[in-house]
Amino acid sequence: MPRAVFVRVARAARFPHWRGHAVSWALPVLIGLVGIVVEVSTPDWFRAASWLVLVPGVASALCTVRATAVLAVLALVAYGLVTVVSRPMVSVWPVLVLLIVGGLFSVIACAVRVAHANRLMQMSVIADTTRRAVLRPFPPGLGGLEHAALYMPANSEARVGGDFYDIQPSPWGTRVLIGDVQGKGLEVVETAAALLGTFREAGFHERSLSVVATRLEIRLKRQVAYRLDLGAEQDRDRFATAVMLSFPADEPGVVEIVNFGHEPPLIVSPSGECRPLPGAHGLPLGLSDVADLPPPMVRATVPVGSTLLLTTDGVTEARNEAGEFYPLRDEVTRAAARSPTLRRPRAVARFVRDGVLLHADAHLEDDTTIFCVRRPGPDEPPPWRQAARSLDDVDDEDDVDDEGVGGAEVVGGVRPVDVDRYRAARPHGRFRLGPVPVPVPSRLPWPVLLPVLWRRGRTWRRRPASGGG
Repeated sequence: MPRAVFVRVARAARFPHWRGHAVSWALPVLIGLVGIVVEVSTPDWFRAASWLVLVPGVASALCTVRATAVLAVLALVAYGLVTVVSRPMVSVWPVLVLLIVGGLFSVIACAVRVAHANRLMQMSVIADTTRRAVLRPFPPGLGGLEHAALYMPANSEARVGGDFYDIQPSPWGTRVLIGDVQGKGLEVVETAAALLGTFREAGFHERSLSVVATRLEIRLKRQVAYRLDLGAEQDRDRFATAVMLSFPADEPGVVEIVNFGHEPPLIVSPSGECRPLPGAHGLPLGLSDVADLPPPMVRATVPVGSTLLLTTDGVTEARNEAGEFYPLRDEVTRAAARSPTLRRPRAVARFVRDGVLLHADAHLEDDTTIFCVRRPGPDEPPPWRQAARSLDDVDDEDDVDDEGVGGAEVVGGVRPVDVDRYRAARPHGRFRLGPVPVPVPSRLPWPVLLPVLWRRGRTWRRRPASGGG
């Protein structure tokens, strides 16, 4: 699973940790100790014992319900001991009532917060299940292809949006599909799922790729009509861009392409050359009313062992602070020419992901999909013999050279993207600012992270608005 993409919601990750141990109680205890020391060390006219009401208040935002209740009781006990030892003649009732009422409200507030976190965790599980149903994981070597894919939704709570991709083996070769449904949010998930279901069936049973393209067009029109019958007028103009590829079983150096108005794939050849895959552009899916012409099917010759890079517009339209788009082709061309290890699917996908996140400062305006496939040469071992690995797993085959890419330092075999900021993406901690989560190191104390989070928040607020797609 790509790092800095999905917010991991786990029971242990809801509270601050240090070296594997919960330390959420440290801040309220520190506040209580400071209040006690100030109360004992100052004259009678300066009362700091009331600061103890902050102990359960802060604990309600950081700790469990049980820990909050325990700290509330300890604050009461500490106040009683301090008053009896240092100032026995002072009336205790005003502060005592404040501590009791504040402790009760803190425990109630903590219970509400924890219940809300549990509901969010359940929603997270449901969203992950939906994502796995729509964007299914691929076993190693599916359809005889070496592959690597990742999906980064602009809406990190939804975890799934309008981008879709799939690999479908068939008796006539392996078919590959990537696309983007127009719109944002969960309302486009149903359309993406419908198109994927049709592709999986038609891609297996139909010999001609043009017939599969026609089936996809018909399915989208039926889906729009169904949504209109339900009263969803916003789906009247729904369309989808897509690219469909076919690797004929008996022609190793040939790829068939049908392009529905989508970004053309890039070919990264074994020699390091990077160029767009030739192919005519047809109309997007769902626009057959404009011109009832099926998109042309083009046969192209590609070097054996080439990696095909397929992306959605979330990659090419990722902007930096100056409003400049991410130069995908130029970046991949330079990387592939410099390092032979950056010509395989997993390495290319990692390279593009890291480059996009750095270019956009981890703030994605649109769903982003990076999908790389490669048909191995006849003298290479079959890809299904490879073990299933995460995109971030690094081995000797995918590792980059000692000099790195562009003369930058190499960290863990991944193209570096500002080491000081992006090294933090390796641990499990995530902190969400804006549409995508901002990675932060989970093994540093929270006071150290506050300046980092403040800087990221200011960067997000300063970002110029950009048009959606």
